This record gives sequence, C-alpha cells and structure tokens, in this order.
Amino acid sequence: MKFIIKALAGAAIATGLLATPAIAQEKKVRAQMGWAFPSTTGLLGPTQTRLVEMLRTLSGGSIDVKGFEPGALVPASQYLDAVGNGSLDMAWTVAGFWTGKDIAFAMYGSVPFGPGVGEYIAWMKHGGGEKLMKELHAKYNVETIPCGIISPEASGWFRKEIKTLDDLKGLKMRFFGLGANVMQKLGVSTQLLQAGEIFQALQLGTIDATEFSMPVMDYTLGFHQVAKYYYFPGWHQQATINQLIISKKKWAEFSPTQKAIIQAACDATMLQQYAEGEASQFKAMKDIEAKGVKLMKWSPEFLKAFEKAWVEVVAEQNAKSPEFKKAWDSYSTFRSNYKVWKELGYLQ
Repeated sequence: MKFIIKALAGAAIATGLLATPAIAQEKKVRAQMGWAFPSTTGLLGPTQTRLVEMLRTLSGGSIDVKGFEPGALVPASQYLDAVGNGSLDMAWTVAGFWTGKDIAFAMYGSVPFGPGVGEYIAWMKHGGGEKLMKELHAKYNVETIPCGIISPEASGWFRKEIKTLDDLKGLKMRFFGLGANVMQKLGVSTQLLQAGEIFQALQLGTIDATEFSMPVMDYTLGFHQVAKYYYFPGWHQQATINQLIISKKKWAEFSPTQKAIIQAACDATMLQQYAEGEASQFKAMKDIEAKGVKLMKWSPEFLKAFEKAWVEVVAEQNAKSPEFKKAWDSYSTFRSNYKVWKELGYLQ
C-alpha cells in the first residue's frame, strides 16, 4: 500500500499535480464515506480503509474523508438514494445493488458469463461502458467512478449437495445482480441481502443457500460454519467492479486537482484490489477445506442450463429497460470486436 501511494505521489509531483504550492492552495473538503461491507470482510474491508487513507495522503490532507461501517449512517442498501439527495457524501459499493431502480445498473457491476478483468476494464475505460455508467447514475444526481475490481467469485454455498437441476427448485438463496434473474428461471427464490445480513439468515434458515464473493471474503463471513458445499466456478460474476459514488453537491466542492486525485486513487485501488484478490484465494480455499467444506465444481449440464437461462434473461431485460439495452448493445459490440484479439492473442 505504501509503495503504491509513494509511486502515485511521485508520478503526480512529476507532472505538477501535487506540487507543494498547489497543495497549499487547496481548500480542505471533508466528506463522509459509507462502506458497503463490514471492515472485517476479507479483501473488501482493507480495500475500503486503504482508499480513505490514499485520498488523504495523495491530497496532502485536503481531501479529508472518514469511512463508516454499513448502517452506521445509512443502511448500505440505501446508499444510492442517500448520496443522491446529499444526506451522505459518498459511498464505496457496487452498482449491482441498485437494480431495484433499473436493471441496467447491474451491467456496471458484473455480467453473467461475462468477461474477465482485462476485457471488462477495457470496455469500461475505452469501449464506452464508463460513459454509459456515468449517464445512468447522473439521473439519480450521483457522480460515479469505477473504484475496484476482482476476478471470479465462487458460485455459492449450499447446505446439501446439488446433484440435479431439480435440487435447485424451491431453494431460498441470497443472490446478487443479474445472476439472480437466472436462478429464478431455475426455480430458486432469490433475495438480495447485504454482507452483514447473510450469515444470520443462513444460520436461521431464512435462506437455504447463498453466494457472496471470493473465498477470502466468504471465509471471513463464516458461511462454512453452516453450509458445507461450496460451488465453483462463479459463472454469474467472472469479474466484478466496485464503484465510488459521490453526491453531485459534494463533487462540485472538489477542485480539478482534487477530482484528479480521486480518479487516481480509484485507479490505484483497482490494481491493488485485483492483485491482492488473485494472491489470497488459494490459502482461503485451503482453510475452508480444513473446516470440512467440500469444494465442488458445476458439471457441464449445470453450466449449460445456467447459460441457457441467461440468454432468456438478456432478451427479457432488453425488452423491459431501454438503459439495459443501451448498455448491452455497447457491451456486446465491444466483446464481438475484442474476440479477435482474445482468440489469437491468448492461450485458449
């Protein structure tokens, strides 16, 4: 973390961004940041706290951000509304939590059977994705910046082994984003719970199964204490983007230099989170196995069924949401073009 901050600060100074006179002239802007995840959550918790530290350090203290645990100021599920109306300055979260507003938000969080990290970032940064993401959030009076990314998640925790597709029918399961729509087609009753709510719901039997994130995050949330079958691969989230959302009112208080610092901090957060996520999964998986959990892999039959349902979901959402269709068309065009590079440039 210190290395990244020093490297970014050095680069910024070299371009005059953080020259001492510039820092001295910046007015201090204070902001409260809501966190979507408990700070004790593996990978996600430290990423949130590092972002706050990085903003302070790179700005020489002129961006004075204080982070708050989920629910300390506003329930995490209400961050979009709170940031939009200015009652909360900013939040570090995931766009897929706002599908109750428009299913299109999910396209900027994670896409089932979607791209890996490199391709997803490429679409967001250079294929029009981030522009569309900002336009959608602006309708809710919110500025947004991609501010973190992880590679594949696990597919879910189950109390019993899932041997046939019929075993999914009637299950109550916590599920995120567009993947929830897919599971519903297979007879699963889904609900979206925040991180801190899942363990108790699983323990009490309010839900029968859950997906959340990567092994290092899931382990710290304790799901292994209740469910002993842990399924892979995470077809629903091959890459997931975190976001920083900022109220338009608060965003206007930052100077151009401070806005550039926020952008640089988010770019650095994406790199650090991705690298740490890749480095920390295998130990977590070994620890989970040591707790008596069976690591399971979906058979081709299941993956084929999930993908078939996904194709149906896309058609339905394209018909329902103009914003979803706009995002899907942009995303699909980019992926079609990228395919040439992916097939020839990468080992298959």
